[in-house]
Amino acid sequence: MLCAVYKSPKKQETYLYVLKRDDFSAVPEALLTTFGTPQLVTLINLANRDKLALADIDKVKAGMQLHGFYLQLPPPTENLLKTHRASNGSDNLTE
Repeated sequence: MLCAVYKSPKKQETYLYVLKRDDFSAVPEALLTTFGTPQLVTLINLANRDKLALADIDKVKAGMQLHGFYLQLPPPTENLLKTHRASNGSDNLTE
């Protein structure tokens, strides 16, 4: 399965996978508006890969087959204060 990967100029670390280069017909208009003008990053063949760097390849393939596109969002930011409190057993304190 060949696909094109685009990055968002508006949302850092957000990528859009589509089945055909420059074909955004399957992508909802509201998503494209929020995403911004897609900037081509690469063309990849998902059939020749076992994994992707920051996305679950099975979810990407499923999204592509079901919807005709896949949106990769950035990983959530880690709450270091919460992590520190939990490691010290003080996570029940009010913030």
